[in-house]
Amino acid sequence: MSRIALVDDDRNILTSVSMTLEAEGFEVETFNDGQSALDAFNRRLPDMAVLDIKMPRMDGMDLLQRLRQKTTMPVIFLTSKDDEIDEVLGLRMGADDYVKKPFSQRLLVERIRALLRRQEAIATDEVAITEETKVMERGNLRMDPLRHAVAWKGNDVSLTVTEFLLLQALAQRPGFVKSRDQLMDVAYDDQVYVDDRTIDSHIKRLRKKMRTADNEFSAIETLYGIGYRYNEE
Repeated sequence: MSRIALVDDDRNILTSVSMTLEAEGFEVETFNDGQSALDAFNRRLPDMAVLDIKMPRMDGMDLLQRLRQKTTMPVIFLTSKDDEIDEVLGLRMGADDYVKKPFSQRLLVERIRALLRRQEAIATDEVAITEETKVMERGNLRMDPLRHAVAWKGNDVSLTVTEFLLLQALAQRPGFVKSRDQLMDVAYDDQVYVDDRTIDSHIKRLRKKMRTADNEFSAIETLYGIGYRYNEE
């Protein structure tokens, strides 16, 4: 049974969504502010967190920033209907996905299940079934799907589930272009729609993380209007 942390200052959302998730077989913990959630996460991390952005004491952005210092667990943001800035910023800070308020609870359940399936695929090495070996090496890059481990020039890089899958998809075939639609298929289930901005934000975050290991990292090339390409160095 997967443990989902639901963090929102709207008690109606906490009550209704937690009931839905529990009916779907999840174990749910609820928190009405970011600080309370962080205190609980410091004791025991959930399998996934669903975070509202605007909350008292500590908002969702601050909470995500604290979480990404120690964990790559999947995170979904709940964003305001018209606040695209929050969506983009959240993705660049390391969120895996976002759902706009007001939202369909069925949609949220589908997004949660999709992320958990992707995480499980990485943990069981299913994402590497097309590779001859479990560990992939491309020039300075080394990826171990079984351990969810990435290294660049021997330096470890911590990636979220989405970032890992995108990098793996690009690095599997150096020199070949992957369109945004192809990358969406890799990172998201068919029933989950995301737009181009979501993929672009993940790629920007991925590049930023790789540059923490090497500030001259340039292996991921943007082909404007087409997609992205991994160039082996």
